[in-house]
Amino acid sequence: MRDRTFSICKGIGIILVVLGHAGLTGYGTRFIYLFHMPLFFICAGYFFKLRYVDDEKPFVIRRLRGLYVPFVTWSLILLCLHNLLFPLGILNETYGNAAGGVTHPYSWHAFQQRLWSIVFNMSGYDEFLGGTFWFFRALLVASLGYLVLFKLLRRVRWLRSTESVGWAVCGVALLLTLWKVTAGLRVTGLAQGGYRDLMGLFFFGTGFLYARYRDRIPMDWRVALAALAVLVLATFTFGTSLGVNATFTQFVSYPVPALAGFVLCLYVSERIDTWGGWLARGLAYVGERTLCVFAFHFAAFKLVSALVVAWYGLDWLHVGGHPVVYADGVSAWFIVLYTVVGVAVPISVREAYRRLKPQRAMTLRELKGWGRSALASIRRVIDASLPKED
Repeated sequence: MRDRTFSICKGIGIILVVLGHAGLTGYGTRFIYLFHMPLFFICAGYFFKLRYVDDEKPFVIRRLRGLYVPFVTWSLILLCLHNLLFPLGILNETYGNAAGGVTHPYSWHAFQQRLWSIVFNMSGYDEFLGGTFWFFRALLVASLGYLVLFKLLRRVRWLRSTESVGWAVCGVALLLTLWKVTAGLRVTGLAQGGYRDLMGLFFFGTGFLYARYRDRIPMDWRVALAALAVLVLATFTFGTSLGVNATFTQFVSYPVPALAGFVLCLYVSERIDTWGGWLARGLAYVGERTLCVFAFHFAAFKLVSALVVAWYGLDWLHVGGHPVVYADGVSAWFIVLYTVVGVAVPISVREAYRRLKPQRAMTLRELKGWGRSALASIRRVIDASLPKED
């Protein structure tokens, strides 16, 4: 069941995600990064239903179809396109991220390794065009992990209520994360070590708890003002984010501002929903299509980067800047354009595909033949794109 308030909330969240990647710097970025990713885990947990604990198959299938399948599909598309983008300069070995890191063409062996990593580990995706793909894995792990822990902890006798089990799952998630952070551990088998996945599990759990307590939690301007105060204080003192790894200080300072950000966004979403009109409809529309924006806003940024290069007469290879063009004198107004294009283009392409996609699925024989031809073509492209040895 959809709740338009939460669709609006996710719409605000994904716009903030894109804005945070669009070249915004300073305190604006610090403010956004305090809560923009936890918001999506909390929203997902809000819609977790108790019936899944006893009938887990529909939930698991839906999570796999909604997260694993798009991740693999879109990662493979970017994998196949990677070397093709170097002759065009869209990816290049001259310009990259703000730290000076650049990407390189894949050898045939690297291509195969990334293929395996994508399918079996939900890693190995293109870091420049698919840098946000970690979210698919983290949300899948958090969702399935919550289901498993809830089933296990429900058997503990002294956890008599649904709410107490929910609190226990959140407690276990925080304790595991604390153990990982303080001991410098990595979750075996999880790319990037598992910090984001474990924190995602905690925030997923808080979303479930909020659903249980929502009728008892006041959501008025005073609560929203307090949440804003927490965010402002955190922004100007210890700004942190849901990074790959965290220090102890970053870990303990993150949950409260993240939850405050969710509260503030939800309050704003409720007010917008009450007012109605085009703003409510537009944000809800965007919020119901967040995954494609997550997946492809970096790719959409290249359109704006090309415009920046043409506008300022820069070397075309600047288009390869990740995620935006890094050059002196670029107007801050391009941040707005990056944000608009980063949201609008992925959604537009998604809607166009849904209208134009073929109605008949390929047969298994056709799929095998297409796969063999595609792999052969990809290998030829990879071999041709690599520098020849003397």
